[in-house]
Amino acid sequence: MNHLAALSELNREAQIVRQAGAIPYRRMPEGLRVLLITSRDTGRWVIPKGHVEKDQTAAMAAATEAYEEAGLVGVMGDFPLGFYTYGKRLRSGAVQPATVEVYGFEVAVQMKKWPERKFRRLEWMDVATAAGLVHEPGLSVLLLRLGEVI
Repeated sequence: MNHLAALSELNREAQIVRQAGAIPYRRMPEGLRVLLITSRDTGRWVIPKGHVEKDQTAAMAAATEAYEEAGLVGVMGDFPLGFYTYGKRLRSGAVQPATVEVYGFEVAVQMKKWPERKFRRLEWMDVATAAGLVHEPGLSVLLLRLGEVI
């Protein structure tokens, strides 16, 4: 059983939410820049992420979320940068564990209009700043890793 199949089995047993996310980036003259967005409910800085539907790969789901949440179109990395976990707050107020498979996403176009534009703030920043703003330690590590591999 490969690692993704094992993770999927573990998720079913523990009822862990499986999500996919993208770290949007651009290479700029002043260096690598990443885009963080605010979450809809708490306003914390996060990356575009969401559930992986049955007919999608994680990379496809991450690309969909990048468009819907931030209006981004670009090129998704072939392999995940890694995974991080966090406590996803449900509408009931309960917290459920979630695992996010994260990909680097090189942005080609940032649309002027996109589905969730009225609900989120977006900000381009350097990797170190982004790593310091996110609340999840695992995501912070992945942001720093992006800076090493891009």
